Amino acid sequence: MTNWPVHAKIDGPVVMIGFGSIGKGTLPLIERHFDYDKSRFVVIDPEDKDRKILDDRGIRFIHEAVTRDNYRELLTPLLTKGGGQGFCVNLSVDTSSVDIMELCNELGAFYIDTVNEPWAGFYFNPKFGPEQRSNYNLREMTLTAKRKRKPGSTTAVSCCGANPGMVSWFVKQALLDIAKDTKGAVKEPKTREDWARLAKKLGVKGIHIAERDTQRAKQPKPRNVFVNTWSIEGFTSEGMQPAELGWGTHEKWMPANGRRHKTGCQAAIYMLQPGANTRVRSWTPTPGPQYGFLVTHNESISIADYLTLKDGRRTVYRPTCHYAYHPCDDAVLSLHEMFGQAGKKQETFHILDEDEIVDGIDELGVLLYGHKKNAYWYGSQLSIDETRDLAPFQNATGLQVTSAVLAGMVWALENPKAGIVEADEMDFRRCLEVQIPYLGPVTSKYTDWTPLTDRPGLFPEDIDKRDPWQFRNVLVR
Repeated sequence: MTNWPVHAKIDGPVVMIGFGSIGKGTLPLIERHFDYDKSRFVVIDPEDKDRKILDDRGIRFIHEAVTRDNYRELLTPLLTKGGGQGFCVNLSVDTSSVDIMELCNELGAFYIDTVNEPWAGFYFNPKFGPEQRSNYNLREMTLTAKRKRKPGSTTAVSCCGANPGMVSWFVKQALLDIAKDTKGAVKEPKTREDWARLAKKLGVKGIHIAERDTQRAKQPKPRNVFVNTWSIEGFTSEGMQPAELGWGTHEKWMPANGRRHKTGCQAAIYMLQPGANTRVRSWTPTPGPQYGFLVTHNESISIADYLTLKDGRRTVYRPTCHYAYHPCDDAVLSLHEMFGQAGKKQETFHILDEDEIVDGIDELGVLLYGHKKNAYWYGSQLSIDETRDLAPFQNATGLQVTSAVLAGMVWALENPKAGIVEADEMDFRRCLEVQIPYLGPVTSKYTDWTPLTDRPGLFPEDIDKRDPWQFRNVLVR
């Protein structure tokens, strides 16, 4: 594609916080798809290793960290200079999403991020218990800010990357596909309650965010280096948070170290162990059955919450929902190395760029299970070769994220007074229309596989043979 569409105009400054792998990849998409004043494009990052990309484009770079102490003083003039309505694109770590989006609201500026991020020190603070360090807690902070907003406030899009973000749009399309294949034509839901009713009617017991990254580096992973295809700071932070999952109404059993939350939406539970050291059985089209890591993610909670159906105060339906992530092989080795050292992170981090990867795809989708046709996977199978043809400065994993940021920005500009929104609340058709040109093959497949398939039976197992899709059977113990 050579004539890329300009989707919208940004008439104020563009301030990008963070210029790591996702910031670099988002830059060319902003350049392609928005009409904006390049002289008012600013990038802020505490590292300057990639600033040549910005210098070559004449984009201003501020070599500084955004912190709790300086964010107001630093961001306010940048987001208001020259008039118009500014746009803050927060693609960083260790910056409070809630604080920055609230500042943007005060300034009348748009806001988007890919994760509910706290200020530095939150994830690894031993004074905070597991419940305090959970994504559930971070999301509840954002929901509190959402409820306090006045109607018609400037749009702030929370948690809009590949996942969380894109996968919420995939879930809606998958529900419609299953409905069509099992019940014929159905009326497309218009409200949150209607989507929950549809999921319940279809018999969907749960949803895996089922991902397999097969991208392979030209050189093997060195010892004592954490290698990944996306932010290692982000991955290790969420990997050391407690394993979290949306908790379905069909579940009959909870792990002994599972805990419910005392406050909030009550859509999820957490486990007293790190997510990146918690394995689950799942399925994606390329490998078929696989182990994934139950890493905490916002979408595990937001999707389960969005599809909750209540009768008064009583919850009558909710699907189980969680991430089932098999990262690239080098990242798996890196996790083994890290947890072998009692969770001590390696001193050196390395993100594989597009020139270091020899082949592979990132197969990222949603596996909806428990319905009449058993299980249905819908998602993106983007390869590194396709990525190189589509956009610079990123691998396949990155492009799935950056194209979702693009879609979220377009939606925000087209819906400027929506307040704080999650991906589940956005127009999934419009967002996918913007994003799909960057996703490679978007495919779907039914499977007869369940967590009980091909278990050898060589040892006694505490499983539920009557209901294959119980979390008791999914969790690797």
